[in-house]
Amino acid sequence: MWPTIIIATVVAVVFIAIVVKGIINKKNGKSSCSCGSGCGSCSLKGTCHANTEKNEKQ
Repeated sequence: MWPTIIIATVVAVVFIAIVVKGIINKKNGKSSCSCGSGCGSCSLKGTCHANTEKNEKQ
């Protein structure tokens, strides 16, 4: 029973760390979209939130 509790705790801690990291990145203005690196798939209209924001500002 103890190994199950330990593994569940580790999984929960990793999940919480990922969520907290995402919140911190969002507050710092970092996009969750990986399109900032200029990948080819992001040139498609509407596939990247960062691209649509840039287009709306122009």
